[in-house]
Amino acid sequence: MSPSTRVLLSIDDDETLSFIIQTTLKLTVGWTVITANSGHDGLRKAVTQPLDAILLDVEMPELDGVETLYALRMNPATLYIPVVFLTGSHERITSLSQRHLGIKGIIDKPFDPMLLASQIAIILGWSER
Repeated sequence: MSPSTRVLLSIDDDETLSFIIQTTLKLTVGWTVITANSGHDGLRKAVTQPLDAILLDVEMPELDGVETLYALRMNPATLYIPVVFLTGSHERITSLSQRHLGIKGIIDKPFDPMLLASQIAIILGWSER
């Protein structure tokens, strides 16, 4: 799949940040970003179409990022979608728990929107052609 046809799901309770992620990735690399403002909403949207990756916030009310990730891994339709945590709580995720959770990587908040696409591409091993 070419980089311009990538489809990502951003699950974050901060709607302003979700808009920034969606707009930045569309304008800088042409990726489509579907947004979800909760873990429950993200789980529903994750099964609606094929996704290349999920950007997942850790700190969310009701169903946090770790719980959302567990639910994604329990569903055969979302089991193999690569997940990148996008979080201000990096210290909560150790390298051991990162491997145990099956996340591909972590991007710390705050992040530079202009570098976000390249950070995601590096973590997921995507070419930026």
